[in-house]
Amino acid sequence: MTDPRTPGASRDPELERLRGELRHLRARAQTHPLVSQAQGILQERYSLPDGESAFALLQRASQQHNVRLRQLVEAVVRTPRPDPRSPLWFPRRARLPAPPLTFPAARENNRREEPHQAAVLRSVLSRALAVLDTSMGNVQLPDRVRGGLRLEQHTGLSDDFVDFFAHVGDDGTACSLAARNVAQVTVHDVEADPVFDEASRRAVLAAGARAVHSLPLTTPAGGCVGMVSAHLGHTIKGVSAGQSETLAALGAQAGQWLAWYNRTVLLDALECLHSLGARHRGTAVHRR
Repeated sequence: MTDPRTPGASRDPELERLRGELRHLRARAQTHPLVSQAQGILQERYSLPDGESAFALLQRASQQHNVRLRQLVEAVVRTPRPDPRSPLWFPRRARLPAPPLTFPAARENNRREEPHQAAVLRSVLSRALAVLDTSMGNVQLPDRVRGGLRLEQHTGLSDDFVDFFAHVGDDGTACSLAARNVAQVTVHDVEADPVFDEASRRAVLAAGARAVHSLPLTTPAGGCVGMVSAHLGHTIKGVSAGQSETLAALGAQAGQWLAWYNRTVLLDALECLHSLGARHRGTAVHRR
């Protein structure tokens, strides 16, 4: 009997539907407690009558600044509360312009008044895959609440792969090693490299990948604010010096942009949320 996880194998529509529902339920189970925690914080902070009103404020701030709801609720949970006497959450913050993105796939984002993080991440992934001549890859961002890395963008990978690697911890994968060392990691042969734990190895091989290259997205101070991993369908001897240099420049540029986004666009969304909360203090708010 053919394993339905094998690349190219035929898929049963009903089985695919059930797997899709399971992935959705898992994602919701991971996100719901965080959303509930953020709702409770906002409900108490702004004397809102119910959690629905708090969610409506989160939704409005998320939409206005095009920040993913999950990212916004993480920031609400992790960021020290604003001074209740101040109309601003970050009164001494300097808002700087976005650093330019010079690689071809991202130049259009330089012309946007409010850059979209998802579009930039897709552009970074596209550029990295072009350098390494493959069509399979993913982008991860640090999970600021659970730790580890959370899958944000992907292309060319199976649903099972996406499900399995929705969140990775600090060990057992090439990306976790690259994040820990803040350095590029090349896995020449997935089947033989000890960097993978056995469950992760099986999941990567089942997706049709035989080699992996993970690239950290780094800040000027040397921090890791994201990860791009390219998956190749054949074993490799390594990446060339030219490829490594090009990828390092890409990782530095993308990392600088993400650091700017985190301290500018994300904080703008928090400021918006604070303003909405103060405006609607003690009143019911409905979703739009």
